[in-house]
Amino acid sequence: MLPKAHRLTNSEDFRRTIRSGQRSVTPTVVVHSTFDGGDDPARFGVTVSKSVGGSVVRHRVARQIRHGILGKLVDVPSGSRWVIRALPAAGARRSGEAPSPGTDVQAGIELALRGASR
Repeated sequence: MLPKAHRLTNSEDFRRTIRSGQRSVTPTVVVHSTFDGGDDPARFGVTVSKSVGGSVVRHRVARQIRHGILGKLVDVPSGSRWVIRALPAAGARRSGEAPSPGTDVQAGIELALRGASR
């Protein structure tokens, strides 16, 4: 689970990040990000719709995504906001197939960070 200081909880923050931020697409997730600067910790939100699968599948995918976020938490700049949206392919993925949603989250964050540094 993400620490509370690193969670997006307000629907307006989700909306603002998705609409005004940059987007990085991987096979199983879309990573939306905004870089506002400031001293606040980086904050993340996860959204997994019913198109991904049933309740068990959605929760498994959300856990994998959060695990991927934890692996990149130290690499993201302070004051940034991130929304990770799972695609239907995230739920269709079988165990042992590559890439997992967690791996794709890390790749998407890397893409966004490279795009922000340009």
